[in-house]
Amino acid sequence: MKLIFRLLIVALVVISCKNEAKKNTEASAEDEIAFTSVGLAITEDQALLTSKAAEQYKTMALGDTIPTKMTAKVVEVCQAKGCWMTLSLEDGNEVMVKFKDYGFFMPKDIAGKEVIVNGIAFVNEVPVDEQQHYAEDAGKSKEDIAAITTPKKTYSFEADGVLIKQ
Repeated sequence: MKLIFRLLIVALVVISCKNEAKKNTEASAEDEIAFTSVGLAITEDQALLTSKAAEQYKTMALGDTIPTKMTAKVVEVCQAKGCWMTLSLEDGNEVMVKFKDYGFFMPKDIAGKEVIVNGIAFVNEVPVDEQQHYAEDAGKSKEDIAAITTPKKTYSFEADGVLIKQ
């Protein structure tokens, strides 16, 4: 009788442990945020918020570079082939993102989505012809393109990996 009682207790403990493990697995799957990865595989940990990224850019001079990872919302994507995108910073500025060695491209329909980019942040001066090229890629009118007549200091980023929040 003692043997049956002990076996019953062991069986109950094993069954209850299996149910607890199953509950923990379900909870962690629900808490996890889904991302689509493009370029090098990166993780979302230690990504700067847009407010911190804006502060970082304000301290940089023309030609400075800083390895970084940041989270931001996509404003615009190259509609020709997804070869660049612009991100919005909390202070109202935008960051022009290109992809290392043109090794990957963004989907053209991600404007408004949140992304995490990993790579090199830098301040750049974009010549008139390059600005006009980007305006053309973005589908701007001929009048808007012709109105670009001076070089522009921009916040730039060369990404080696991107996570797109789903």
